[in-house]
Amino acid sequence: MTVIRLALVDDDPLVRAGLTLMLGGAEDIEIVGEAADGAEAEDLVDRASPDVVLMDIRMPGVDGLTATERLRSRRTPPQVVVLTTFHADEQVLRALRAGAAGFVLKDTPPAEIVAAVRRVAAGDPVLSPAVTRQLMAHAAGSALDGRRADARSRIAVLNDREREVAVEVGRGSSNAEIAARLFMSVATVKAHVSRILARLGLNNRVQIALLAYDAGLLEENGH
Repeated sequence: MTVIRLALVDDDPLVRAGLTLMLGGAEDIEIVGEAADGAEAEDLVDRASPDVVLMDIRMPGVDGLTATERLRSRRTPPQVVVLTTFHADEQVLRALRAGAAGFVLKDTPPAEIVAAVRRVAAGDPVLSPAVTRQLMAHAAGSALDGRRADARSRIAVLNDREREVAVEVGRGSSNAEIAARLFMSVATVKAHVSRILARLGLNNRVQIALLAYDAGLLEENGH
């Protein structure tokens, strides 16, 4: 059994205590440390080398967004899951654009938070298609015009097949669903996704989805 090294970052000690109780019972999760703000989080990651950081987004001092950006820009970054009380707000979107693998609400049932940590540790995003669509709808009202031209210029480096895969990722489709829809093997889909990430300088599927949305690819393809 591979043990997932998890760090908890929240300015509320009661929240951290609750998360410790909630997650400490999972045999495959080891809580390697806690931090009360983003600056402490960076020190904690230096010391404990967690696989996953559960990060509160609103904290005094260095907030969770800034800490996420700093952690994800490292040479060997931990995965970051954002903790929030809101489904879709600008802070969450910015954290996802910075490389967070997803977010969970603070009132999420314990079993779902455990599952989210496991999925992220395995390299999978924790955004369901429904949540992805909700985020996209929110993004539509948040200064999209400036991002549209930039996103289109970045997407232009992809070939037609890669663009098709990017659209499917933007819809929240799994690799198996993409394979069935585009008549290719799951291994080929994985290869395309890896190539898209490399060519666009991105580090997870959530960022592909947001860029595809910003570029208008989902609208052009009937979504």
